[in-house]
Amino acid sequence: MDKNGLRRQLTPMNVWALAFGCVIGWGSFINPGKKFLSNSGVAGTAIAMVLGALVMIIIAFSYAYMVPKMPSAGGEFSFAKRCFGKRLAFLCGWFLVVAYLTNVPMNSTAIGLIVDGLDGSADVLKFGFHYSVAGFDIYLGEMLLSLAILILLGYLNLIGVRKAGIVQTILSSLLIACVFALFVSALLAAKEKGVHLQPVWGFDKAAAIANGATTAEIERYAHRGVSGVLGAVLATFAIAPWAYVGFDAIPQAVEEFNFSLKKVSGIMIVAIVFGCFVYVSNNTVAAAALENWPERVMAGDWVLLIAAEELLGVFGKVLIGLGVSCAVLSGIMGFYLASSRLIFSMSRDGYLPAWFGVVDPRYGTPRNAVLFCILVSLSGPILGREALGWFVDMSAIGASIGYFFTCAGTLILMKRDGDGSAFLKAMASVGVAFTIAFIILQLVPIPGLSGVHFGKESYLMLLAWILLGLAFYRRQKDMFRQN
Repeated sequence: MDKNGLRRQLTPMNVWALAFGCVIGWGSFINPGKKFLSNSGVAGTAIAMVLGALVMIIIAFSYAYMVPKMPSAGGEFSFAKRCFGKRLAFLCGWFLVVAYLTNVPMNSTAIGLIVDGLDGSADVLKFGFHYSVAGFDIYLGEMLLSLAILILLGYLNLIGVRKAGIVQTILSSLLIACVFALFVSALLAAKEKGVHLQPVWGFDKAAAIANGATTAEIERYAHRGVSGVLGAVLATFAIAPWAYVGFDAIPQAVEEFNFSLKKVSGIMIVAIVFGCFVYVSNNTVAAAALENWPERVMAGDWVLLIAAEELLGVFGKVLIGLGVSCAVLSGIMGFYLASSRLIFSMSRDGYLPAWFGVVDPRYGTPRNAVLFCILVSLSGPILGREALGWFVDMSAIGASIGYFFTCAGTLILMKRDGDGSAFLKAMASVGVAFTIAFIILQLVPIPGLSGVHFGKESYLMLLAWILLGLAFYRRQKDMFRQN
């Protein structure tokens, strides 16, 4: 047991499952139709995701350097505290909380759609009162199921990290098996039926819908030229911090590892590579199997589910249902663990109220931090699936800030301690440059690059999170005045 009450129960496989399960959630299954294919097409998405994975691997070298120096729950928050002082550490930690925690309600919004996609016209969850958020109907039945699952998985995190680790490993293994099976099926089908990838760089979805375009007419609205191709790649590359957020959840549970910290970098890289494969595979399969995928995208259909059914019939639907269920549940499990450990660490060091730092004497888990995460996550089923894009943006900016402090902290600590290598210095410097670029792309509207920066709702959510952070900062202001 750790000196602070956390028990060392996680194996390397558990930690890989934690990272991979966080990286791959609901978005990898729904975003081919919702964001990727229209914004970036098959080629733009593949390039953006591969580049994003390479950047994340570059950043992972900084994590591998920092974790053994500060092996405590809190990860980037702990790094920032040592290298930048209390106030910037709070800034880093607070935005990391939103990076991790928003992924829980984001995944929960998928639960109703999974059932809706698999039950055909039965609509078994569409009962009771309903209302609309951003044009999307939310039913009592869907809400109750999502709330129940959030509470159940939160309870699993509460009663012991070892149990949660075993469940996470099973879910992540099933997830990668389902995606690989679908990928192989698509390859075999492509030889017989051909593939349907045009327009490879995506298209102007709003204009196409406004003019009632069909698949045969979609090339009129395709992204082309230097600015069109660049915008297509950057539209997805800008959210790479969200897409891969989760590999960096590993340091949050470091006090619960039962193995050598030398394995951290390898576990991170394997989780990133697996994550990249899932994103690219799902997006490519969604387009390749459907001749009319642009019309499906404009109609708001679940494109990947339709593609799987086209390839494999009922078994394809079952495969997607199982895969996305594992992605959703592993994402919820993993981000519950990561966000609660971060909040626990910030509380233990005085940055958040002491209530968040209570460890359950029986299970050795941060009880109140987990309860807080459960409470916040219940917002997902209430806001509905149209909130998905808002949660993506919030997670992306939070992750970008965490990555920046890790890479910049690596440069400072290398100079201060007189260690590290020229290679590590180069990797950390490149990481700093890319994280700054991510933040600019997310927050600053750049002429000619549509679909890259935040939408209005995301800016409002960001403002609300900043104001809540300021309230906690003022409550703990005496701690920040201490040396």
